[in-house]
Amino acid sequence: MAPMGIRLSPLGMAVFCLLGLGVLYHLYSGFLAGRFAFFMLGEPAAGGPEAPRGSAVDLRELLAVSVLAAARGGEEVKRVREGNVLNAKAKGKTREGAEEQLTTGDLLSNRRMFYLLKGAFPAVQINSEERVDTAEQDTVPWDRSIPEDIKQKIQPKEVPAESVTVWIDPLDATQEYTEDLRQYVTTMVCVAVNGKPVIGVIHKPFSSYTAWAMVDGGSNIKARSFYNEKTPRIIVSRSHAGKVELVARQTFGNKTVIIPAGGAGYKVLALLDVPEKNQEEADVYIHVTYIKKWDICAGNAVLRALGGHMTTLTGEEISYTGSDGNEGGLIASINMNHRALIEKLPDLEKTSHK
Repeated sequence: MAPMGIRLSPLGMAVFCLLGLGVLYHLYSGFLAGRFAFFMLGEPAAGGPEAPRGSAVDLRELLAVSVLAAARGGEEVKRVREGNVLNAKAKGKTREGAEEQLTTGDLLSNRRMFYLLKGAFPAVQINSEERVDTAEQDTVPWDRSIPEDIKQKIQPKEVPAESVTVWIDPLDATQEYTEDLRQYVTTMVCVAVNGKPVIGVIHKPFSSYTAWAMVDGGSNIKARSFYNEKTPRIIVSRSHAGKVELVARQTFGNKTVIIPAGGAGYKVLALLDVPEKNQEEADVYIHVTYIKKWDICAGNAVLRALGGHMTTLTGEEISYTGSDGNEGGLIASINMNHRALIEKLPDLEKTSHK
């Protein structure tokens, strides 16, 4: 008998039981679902909720900050040169025995570029020509703004952060920089995805001209309307002009013009339509010795984006993973029969490993 003489009817008992079952269902449905998921999928990794397999980066944003980094590094390069406080010193010798120079411009540009890129994309690997002193970390903020010309030409595209390697050249043509041959000097940033160059930025600090391009995206630079395949103008390193000249003239004839120049960035721009008076024009770029990847990655990306080619002297694609150097020399061209050029210059490969 219920307290105080109240009787529960069979209908009331049924309602009470249904309410109780509803409460129990809400309390334990989440638990049961979790156990079912465990049974079907397995237990989550220890240490809390399962983390995403890898972060992603937007290549359009990475292009925007690369353009800014090249410009900011160029500001340091220009300031040091105009202040004539280079503090140049030898940092070693090339394989050919020439002294490699290091200046305050290299170091300050490198520091500015590295920390801007690292602050914006901390998850990506950055390879730089100059060593960064991590004991003197710096913060170079980026407001994540994207220039209008990049917005108009490039669509957002995400890739896994672990697939990205950024190559920085904070001062290309350091030797020419010390000689005050300013037209050859560039700062460069390249983004490689799974070893393939996809973003290239080449900035000329003393004229504030910047070329950029993204493979399967867009660019602010284009190829010239004409290239001479029969007797090409060949641009080469100032220190190796003689090695190329002999073979080139044997191959293409005595009218072949050899253009000695400094800086890999400058040489790639010589193949393109650059609206600058002091930019020489060439049809082919050839380098016959070992060269560092941060010297050539940006130019390689720009040429690829425009339909051109940069390969070793035997025609192999250059991978921007692993070691810092390219052993096989290089030949670069655009709107030409690249394979035919390689076949005409077989003897140059023999000198590339020396």
